[in-house]
Amino acid sequence: MKELKALAVVVGLTLVMYWGVEPYAHHQMHPTVEAADFQFKDLDGLNGAKGNVENGATLVANNCTACHSIESKGFPSFMDNAANGAAYGVVPPDLGSAGKLYDANYLAAFIKNPAKASKTEHKYVDGKIHPMPNFDWMPASDIADMVAYLGAIAPEEMTNKEAFTDACLRCHGIKYADMKGGSMAAKTPAADIKHYMGKTPPDLSQYIRSRGHEYLETFINNPQKHLEGTAMPRVGLTEEAQLQVITYMEDIGDSKKSEREELGPKFLIYLVIFAIFAFLWKNAKWREVH
Repeated sequence: MKELKALAVVVGLTLVMYWGVEPYAHHQMHPTVEAADFQFKDLDGLNGAKGNVENGATLVANNCTACHSIESKGFPSFMDNAANGAAYGVVPPDLGSAGKLYDANYLAAFIKNPAKASKTEHKYVDGKIHPMPNFDWMPASDIADMVAYLGAIAPEEMTNKEAFTDACLRCHGIKYADMKGGSMAAKTPAADIKHYMGKTPPDLSQYIRSRGHEYLETFINNPQKHLEGTAMPRVGLTEEAQLQVITYMEDIGDSKKSEREELGPKFLIYLVIFAIFAFLWKNAKWREVH
């Protein structure tokens, strides 16, 4: 009976420490932030406008393809990654999948004012300007047409790897996905992206384990919620695209997760059975003593 009382005291103190101290410490280190906003309600985007795809094709060809490639439509990049990195600080994205990856309202707002939409205005002061110019001088109907065209040419489906590659790989590498081939290294040369961002963006191979799914969901949607003043832009991914990106990071950085979760209940059952046998063995031995 004394042993059970001692056990109860230990269990009670452990629970008090865990539920009373650990959550508080976690909250202090990782304060609660607002949920991800996939509507981008703070932006002046399409405002309900429906664009004309045909006119959008002409506008995109005339205004975007000098810097951006659209390989699927026969608009290759005029420069390689090294030259692009040196010219712009970061390799401009291919626009072939933009209409699939990015929210339409975000795209419209980004075309109007890239720094404002991406929440990086704090970077562009004292004469510094965003590498992509503002198109807020353009009629709203033309911007809606451009967004409509990007949506029309976007692929219907993308794999998780394709979504990650197009959304993240210009700045971030994920070397565990291809350690030997190096094909999942960041597209922008390290020196250029460091100068553009202020520091070298981290390799994302293990971020699913060091940060966790919930953190990444809110961080990718709006990095400023967690790190005010960070150089990482809000990229404007749709909820589906962001889930694909995080799932790919999980596939690479925590590939044994499903096996680990499957083993958990079995291990707990083993512990319960072991505890029962240990208790019975202890009682049998103590009967011999007393």
